[in-house]
Amino acid sequence: MLTTIEKIVFVLLALASLYAAYRTFDRIRRIICRGTGTLATDHLLLRLGKAAIVFVTQYPTWKRRPLATLAHAAVALAFVLYLVVNVVDGLHGFFAEFPFPGEDTIGRLYRLIIDVLSVAALSGMVSLLLRRAIIGRNIWSFRSGSPIHPKAEFGIKRDSLIVGGFILLHVGSRFLGDSFHVAESGTDAWRPFASAVGGLWSSLAPETIVTMQHVFWWGAIGSILLFIPYFLYSKHIHLITAPLNFLVKPGRKSIGELDKIDFDDESLTQFGASKLEHLSKAQLLDAYACIMCNRCQDACPAFATGKVLSPAALEINKRYHLNQEGAALAAGKESQVGLLDFAISAEAVWACTTCGACVEVCPVNNEPMRDILDIRRSQVLMDNTFPPQWQPAFRGMERQGNPWGIAPDARLDWAKGLAVPTIEQNPEPDILWWVGCAPATDAHAQKTARDFARILIAAGVNFAVLGKRERCTGDSARRSGNEALFFELATTNVETLNEVVRANNRSAPTRIVTTCPHCLHTLKNEYPAFGGHYDVIHHTQLIEELLLLGRLHLDPHRQPEVAFHDPCYLGRHNGVYDAPRNALVQANVLVAELPRNRSQSFCCGAGGAQMWKEEEHGTERVSANRFREAMTTGKPTLAVACPFCMIMLTDAAKAEKSEMQVKDVAEIVAEAL
Repeated sequence: MLTTIEKIVFVLLALASLYAAYRTFDRIRRIICRGTGTLATDHLLLRLGKAAIVFVTQYPTWKRRPLATLAHAAVALAFVLYLVVNVVDGLHGFFAEFPFPGEDTIGRLYRLIIDVLSVAALSGMVSLLLRRAIIGRNIWSFRSGSPIHPKAEFGIKRDSLIVGGFILLHVGSRFLGDSFHVAESGTDAWRPFASAVGGLWSSLAPETIVTMQHVFWWGAIGSILLFIPYFLYSKHIHLITAPLNFLVKPGRKSIGELDKIDFDDESLTQFGASKLEHLSKAQLLDAYACIMCNRCQDACPAFATGKVLSPAALEINKRYHLNQEGAALAAGKESQVGLLDFAISAEAVWACTTCGACVEVCPVNNEPMRDILDIRRSQVLMDNTFPPQWQPAFRGMERQGNPWGIAPDARLDWAKGLAVPTIEQNPEPDILWWVGCAPATDAHAQKTARDFARILIAAGVNFAVLGKRERCTGDSARRSGNEALFFELATTNVETLNEVVRANNRSAPTRIVTTCPHCLHTLKNEYPAFGGHYDVIHHTQLIEELLLLGRLHLDPHRQPEVAFHDPCYLGRHNGVYDAPRNALVQANVLVAELPRNRSQSFCCGAGGAQMWKEEEHGTERVSANRFREAMTTGKPTLAVACPFCMIMLTDAAKAEKSEMQVKDVAEIVAEAL
């Protein structure tokens, strides 16, 4: 179809475009290589399969915004299939007699799919541009006080318009070119939309139709050559880097699992991250994978309650800074400014509850929470800077083994009057109950511990506790950034647990049950790095198991009504959603769901060591936001499965002067014994 001159021009443009793209891509590669650690290559075939599925189906985007996601899916699917279409069209341009697509079944289906998909993509793109124009400020704005790169707000809008315009030009040109082909060759039943438009051109002169075919071929294929170099600078590089993020992101047992810092390694001079190059390669790749869709900001409990933390702004700032200053980093030079100077404020760093909502909702597998925790590590370990309200909790964990500062000898006071055996009294238990600091010390949480003990005794479970040998798992220390304190606590606890496990000569391994999801997460997901490999379950999982086995006899006439709140570290971090619900249902409890539930549950506000400090300035407390949501259910009781949630939401109930009670699942089941 193309003339000789057109072919020469196309080849020259293609070479120039590819060279410019290579230069940009190589810069991005060198920037990412400046990060610490390595990108994952284990189980490569499985990773390739997952990345391919994400690339084709876009399934992570369907978690929120269904209508916008539908429009985006049409555009994204067109992008995927147009990788083939553009090659075929390019070959047709150079070789007029190129045989595909023919008149066989495959050729006909090809024409039908592309015809329908082209119209869907154009419709989807128009709706997305209109959506951005009409409600864009509500979705893509940032709170005053949240650091945002000076070029970002305008740049995001500009990128969207440029890319939206390119897609309309590229897909529209290809579709109109098809319509002129139909006008030349006659109506094609396998191209219904192109045929409908082609009827408009049927009266044109043959020479005009051929000319328009050339024009729209260049509009479709030529626009790609102009767009490719810009594409790598825009946010839409996520079309490549998002699948790559799924391919090379290190595997984790949980979204909250953190990498171990080996304090025995004397070669380490930097702990945590204060500059871009201190982040891992995966964290630098996150900046290029970010869609800038603000879904993480929407899901963030700190942002929702008026704090200045925006996980979206963090990733966006990283990206714009790399676009502007990345040449020096790519050349091996040290960053001249720290992350706190451009990416995120210190106030925002301390506001994070580590609930994991930003990680769970991200459609491209980004982990802004991990950046924040690495910045905390640097602040605490390198600069000795942290909220002063954390000092008593640190001191308590250092000296007494718990953030409340209760003496170890008082660790078992909650169990007075109950037949709760220690590991010394029962050295071969089936279940080792890790009670946790809150159930051992806080008055309300102690009731949960006592009721769970009653359940275990009633079911005839062979169990034991560590008593005064139990120390804090270190969850709050690690989430606050005090990795050195966590290292000490984890090392000590693993030594104790391994000693207990080795002393157990029974054929079946001792299972560990926890009454705190934070303990569950730490023992199960983070202690393996310290040599502690255990079978750990949550107390609601054990209660569910005991009820299924018929080992608990409950009053069949009781039928209380509750609303259930999913704890972040039980649900999002460890995927335990059904066990607490099943335990309640099997105990004849009528369970109502909160509007935000399961993976979209809203935080209580205690995670990330927020339990031990006042919240950063905002419009309301996180716990108040969540409790008001619980009140909308109209149920008399809010069921929880975490002592931190119980403490925070009980305080919120008092502040609201509400009669709604907050009870642990264990309390509700024990009441039916």
